[in-house]
Amino acid sequence: MSEETGAALRKWREYFGASQNEVARRMGVSTSVVSDYEKGRRLPGARFIQRFVSALIAIDQSRGWARIQELSRTLGIPAGAIIDMREFREALSIEQLLEAVNGVLLAPDYPIDKRAYGYTVVDSIKAIASLSGMQFYALLGGTPERAIVFTGVRMGRSPMVAVRVSPVKPGIVIIHGPRDKLDPLAVELAKLVGVPLILSLAETVEELVNGLRKYSVGEAVTGLSGL
Repeated sequence: MSEETGAALRKWREYFGASQNEVARRMGVSTSVVSDYEKGRRLPGARFIQRFVSALIAIDQSRGWARIQELSRTLGIPAGAIIDMREFREALSIEQLLEAVNGVLLAPDYPIDKRAYGYTVVDSIKAIASLSGMQFYALLGGTPERAIVFTGVRMGRSPMVAVRVSPVKPGIVIIHGPRDKLDPLAVELAKLVGVPLILSLAETVEELVNGLRKYSVGEAVTGLSGL
């Protein structure tokens, strides 16, 4: 988004307290390559920027997530509300998502070309308990071309009510938890707003996340404890 991409790369590297050598080692390139991009001798593409950001996140992870937690507080998103967030190597169809999360499609009325370019896994209980209404809507609004996964769901009603009243809808909703206790209202709300609704039958959140990670690239934006 910056008109001076080299300066932006340098700014964020310095913000994370990483040297060019550290970033280059994480990316698997020479230090001179990183220097060339920062000085504007080369123009980075999306793939390079993705690897650059992943390197910064990996470095921050090795230091206890100091900068990521600071950014999370600045954005008003408490640590723990987001379990995992990544981009897919390529856009996934509904059928591919169903396979990734061991899912069942509950609301089948959706555009045939519907795709997800990434995913955000949310701890529903922590999100509801710690996020304000505006923060929660901002989280949903940040996923228009992504799949948002609600974990710790009891009946499925609350997440879909939030989606229903949000001014911007996520592209695809996946819920994990209810199984036999799924509220039919959740399905009706999904149909009403025209958002595909998937129920993941994965045994654990870890299994669910690992299924999604098989299709993703880079480091997680926030880590799932124990994964």
